[in-house]
Amino acid sequence: MSMIDLLSRHPDAFIACALILGLLAGSFINVLAWRLPKMLEQEWQAQAREVLDLPEPAKGPVYNLLRPRSHCPNCRHSLRVRENIPLLSYLFLRGKCSQCKSAISLRYPLTELTCAVLSAFVAWHFGFGAQAGWMLLLTWGLFAICLIDTEHQIVPDLLVFPLLWLGLLLNSFSLFTTLEQAVWGAALGYASLWSVFWMFKLITGKDGMGYGDFKLLAVLGAWGGVAVLPLTILLSSLLGAAVGVGLLALRRARTSTPIPFAPYLAIAGWIALLWGGQITGLYWQISV
Repeated sequence: MSMIDLLSRHPDAFIACALILGLLAGSFINVLAWRLPKMLEQEWQAQAREVLDLPEPAKGPVYNLLRPRSHCPNCRHSLRVRENIPLLSYLFLRGKCSQCKSAISLRYPLTELTCAVLSAFVAWHFGFGAQAGWMLLLTWGLFAICLIDTEHQIVPDLLVFPLLWLGLLLNSFSLFTTLEQAVWGAALGYASLWSVFWMFKLITGKDGMGYGDFKLLAVLGAWGGVAVLPLTILLSSLLGAAVGVGLLALRRARTSTPIPFAPYLAIAGWIALLWGGQITGLYWQISV
């Protein structure tokens, strides 16, 4: 029996594989969310120096997603393979660096665990097949965007554009929706938030959101078509408003404090892609 036959005939095995893949993806997302913003900052600084005709600084060590090796931020101890196993290493090390005994941030195991749970859920929801495989990739991409935007208020084009084109290419085979729906979903997704942005800017003279939010909604439209856009916008607005009101109530923010919107778009869009039809159908049943 081949591996494909095994996974297709045994849903539990497929879910277990997705769980393990999710742990590995979560470990990589930890690296991506930490290093990509710094890499973008270095790139922007280099571009600014070129425009301003400033001298190049002394060349430093290579810094990318692969180098330098993962290390303790406190003592700079390079992690060995056994210290870099997703989730398990944190448990074996009891949440402390093996050298300096400083605490390891809970962010790392929680990211890996969350990614694993989301991956297993996607595998359970779709079952073995192409939809599940590609939806896993989208889930990981959206999760990385959530983490980066929450901490840095950046929605990297390096993540958004590949997901946008991938959604359009997949739907050229009608994987999630028709190509026509995907193209219109991407266009209307971008245009809808772009319109809101400029209306708000003309009225208040301030930027209400970033251009990355437009692109992210275009991604969701490219994957799910026009049908996912109304629910995504509604749910993301409700989530953002609830969190904003909560922060104001706890006095952790002012009314002028910028709040990243991409995580709410990503969460709402993910929900709409999985249950959009059921939620919309339930709404019409209740309203009628």
